[in-house]
Amino acid sequence: MDAFILAAGRGERLRPLTDTVPKPLIRIGGAALIEYHLRALARAGIRNVVINHAHLGALIRNHLGDGKRYGVRILYSDETDGVLGTAGGIVKALPLLQSDPFVTVNGDIWTDYRFERLPQEFPGLAHLMLVDNPAHNPGGDFCLEANRVRRLEQCSGPRLTFSGIGLFRRGLFEHRPASPAALGPLIADAAERDRVSGELYRGVWVDVGTPERLQEARHIQARRG
Repeated sequence: MDAFILAAGRGERLRPLTDTVPKPLIRIGGAALIEYHLRALARAGIRNVVINHAHLGALIRNHLGDGKRYGVRILYSDETDGVLGTAGGIVKALPLLQSDPFVTVNGDIWTDYRFERLPQEFPGLAHLMLVDNPAHNPGGDFCLEANRVRRLEQCSGPRLTFSGIGLFRRGLFEHRPASPAALGPLIADAAERDRVSGELYRGVWVDVGTPERLQEARHIQARRG
C-alpha cells in the first residue's frame, strides 16, 4: 500500500517559526514531525510514500531525500506554483500513487497511531481515524454510528474530529480537476451516501497548528522519553 503525506501548508499560525522552517520539519524531541510518520509507515510495511510540498519545499526534499534512511521510497508532488488544498493536492498526486486504496496523513500532526491498525478491507470510498474533539475544535467534524461515519446533522452519536489519517479509494478523487479544493466536503458527501467507515482512536494525537499545541506535543514527548 502507498501513503500520501500532506506537507504543503504554509503554517501561518506558527509564524515566525515557519518563515524559515516548513511545518513538517518542526522538531518534536529528536525528530521532525514528518520523520515520525515516515518511520511509523515503514514499521507498518508501507514502503512507497508521496509527499506534496510548496512553502520551503526544497528544504523538505533536501532533508528527507529519497527516503532510504527511513526505510521508504519517497516521491514528491510539487505545488510551488499554487497550493491546491487537501483534496486538490491528492488529485494532483494520484499519478504517483499506485495502490488502491492508499493512506493519507497530515504532515502537521503528531501521534503514536500504529498504521498496522488500518483495515485491509473496508466498505465504501474511505475509512477515517477519528479522535475525541480537541479544545480548538469542540464541535467536531463528523459523528460515528457503529463503524459508519456520518455528517454531523445525520446522527445523534458523539461528535468527533477527523485526525488527518485515513484510507481512501481512488474513486473518490478520479475525474476531478487538480484545482484548489478541501477534502472535508468530499468526505461529507460520501458519508451522506453511506460510503465512509471509521474508527475512534484515543491514543496520543496533537494537531500541531499553534505555538501552544507545539509545546503540548513537546511536553508529551519529554514525559514519554
